[in-house]
Amino acid sequence: MSLLSFDGSSMGTPDELSHPVHDLIGVGFGPSNLALAIAAVEHNDGAGDGDRVAVRFFERQQSFGWHRGMLLEDATMQVSFLKDLVTMRNPTSGFSFLAYLHENGRLVDFINHKTLFPLRLEFHGYLEWAAARVADLVDWGHEVVSIEPVISQDEVVAVDVTARELTADGNGREVTYRARNVVIGTGLQPRFPEGISGSAHVWHNHQLLHRVEEIDVDAARRFVVVGAGQSAAEVTAFLHERFTAAEVVSVFSRYGYSPSDDTPFANRIFDPEAVDDFYDAPAEVKQMLTGYHSNTNYSVVDGDLIEELYRRQYQEKVTGHERLTMMNVSRVEAVREQADQVSVTVRSLATGRSVDMDADLAVFATGYDHVDPRPLLGDLAPDCRLDAEGRLKVQRDYRVETSPGIRAGIYLQGGTEHTHGLSSALLSTIAVRSGEILTSVVGARAQAARSRGAKAPAAALRAFLR
Repeated sequence: MSLLSFDGSSMGTPDELSHPVHDLIGVGFGPSNLALAIAAVEHNDGAGDGDRVAVRFFERQQSFGWHRGMLLEDATMQVSFLKDLVTMRNPTSGFSFLAYLHENGRLVDFINHKTLFPLRLEFHGYLEWAAARVADLVDWGHEVVSIEPVISQDEVVAVDVTARELTADGNGREVTYRARNVVIGTGLQPRFPEGISGSAHVWHNHQLLHRVEEIDVDAARRFVVVGAGQSAAEVTAFLHERFTAAEVVSVFSRYGYSPSDDTPFANRIFDPEAVDDFYDAPAEVKQMLTGYHSNTNYSVVDGDLIEELYRRQYQEKVTGHERLTMMNVSRVEAVREQADQVSVTVRSLATGRSVDMDADLAVFATGYDHVDPRPLLGDLAPDCRLDAEGRLKVQRDYRVETSPGIRAGIYLQGGTEHTHGLSSALLSTIAVRSGEILTSVVGARAQAARSRGAKAPAAALRAFLR
């Protein structure tokens, strides 16, 4: 007899799969895998019993959270609300940002606001609202510790995903789910410059709101903010406004903050169709496009914020009470943790001269790196193919290219800029991308079912004769 998955579809022989199998397990539950969960829910709402998909997700956090440490009260999104979790895949979805506004009685007010860019706080509220509606699909407070291949007849037919419950005593239980496919969406890890790490008085910007209460408003005298992008400018403005007796020194290697290119033609680099163009382009064209359009997202600042910081600095020059300092064409070379503060060495790239300054805090808004999924993949990692630069080869449907005999699918939500373009790390295409991943998973299952069906009569006869 054959086993049944949670949706009732035939899975294989007892030798292949010894207990119920999910169609996919998601590692991480940020916006990307949240969009995937919603896509699965909407697929199941319109599917018959034999076409439904069984999904499950693991998330380290105890509840949904997305860059909480930078949810500054006046910070706005840099992407249109129409690029939410669903609209570009399914404009009629009940999980849209507009549906969230309607449910919370703010739709008319938002329309009157005449903006495409809501407050970051409000958009986070939308993400929480959506996550709560699919929370039953998530094991919260669980960290994935291993992904092991399930082998049958020399083929990897599934994976066992094991996660440990995160508890205060470190003795949380482990749970294991089996799946045909795993979708890795573990997000980003904070990046510090080489030789510098976080400490009591050296933070990455993602910690800002989590720890800012540690700083005495009345006693603080100087802050150093490192970075030339949007987050660095926001941290600079926030600290300057909150700590009215302190100096804020912004350090960056550019001559000045560069404005983001938010013009309509440039923004086409984030269109779903642009992913096809980028994916099919030769390597040199990929590199060219990334270089041309990096100013749409990386190390750039919203024009209004640039103007506001300049206004503040000029006003201080007029009044003679200067607290906002820009150290341009400069780089932080060293930080030394001291008893109650940090010493920061800044070198001018133009003159070569260095200056040491003491600060209550140094905040590094120096970006993020993608988490390499290969250590998590364990024994499967050697079967994941790499390009000439040592990066994972990824198919158009976001499935990692693997050796022959790997029937289980490994999909990536993020870390695919080298294959799919600049939108891979942003919200711009998560609705469409999640739909494409789900379509790939469903299509692979249907193909496998057809293949098994061709062998079914002989298998049934053998089972009957037993």
